[in-house]
Amino acid sequence: MNIFEERTYRSQFNTERFTGFEVKHLETDLWIGVDPASYQDQMQEVALEKAKSLRQTFDDYIEKEPFFRKSLKPFQPSDFAPEEAKEMALAAEKAGIGPMSAVAGLFAREIGEEICKNFSVKELLVENGGDIFLLLQDELILSVFAGESILSERIGLVIPAGSSTFGICTSAGTVGPSLSYGKADAVVVVCEDILMADALATALGNKVKTPDHVEKVIKQAENFNEIQSLLIICEDKIGIKGDNEIRILK
Repeated sequence: MNIFEERTYRSQFNTERFTGFEVKHLETDLWIGVDPASYQDQMQEVALEKAKSLRQTFDDYIEKEPFFRKSLKPFQPSDFAPEEAKEMALAAEKAGIGPMSAVAGLFAREIGEEICKNFSVKELLVENGGDIFLLLQDELILSVFAGESILSERIGLVIPAGSSTFGICTSAGTVGPSLSYGKADAVVVVCEDILMADALATALGNKVKTPDHVEKVIKQAENFNEIQSLLIICEDKIGIKGDNEIRILK
């Protein structure tokens, strides 16, 4: 069965800066944006084929080792596991949670890298349910979608241009279908490694049960040197840590 949730926040993407298209396969639902000068129609087919092959790789593996998908705690894959699964497990172990916490980031990265391998692109954005794999030539301001919070889409995270790819991942206890034991409206983590960003967004999001927990979780995040920036929104409370500038949006 195909399961798709309407991604209303995608209407906010800058269609002048990015030529965008969607890729959907089973539970995978991506929005991919490329700078208009680099865009080619064939990118859609390349991205879809990569999504299908990656899904098949994981289906074949999980059939042999189903606890990889079920575990909510760190899990050590068998030697026969694909390298992608081992990478997910390593990132999740550092964050202290189960390996599937990094699956959205993994798909975004692998499909983004497949496009970069087959085409010459100046800028690339691959969004997978709030997890974003990025290659930027110029500064980008991302508005933070935080569900029913009064701060939703009023906070902008300034992302500087960089020569390498990186990840921005969001976890929420009040928005979307992903599993979270917390009640945060948005936990946004920026890391060079999108798998770490994905796992840490989930792990830290699980700890935010009330607005009073925001400051405590920001403090706990100091234990993770991988985090470049962290932003937490819970109702009307916001916590910020890291290098990226924050702007108030109209």
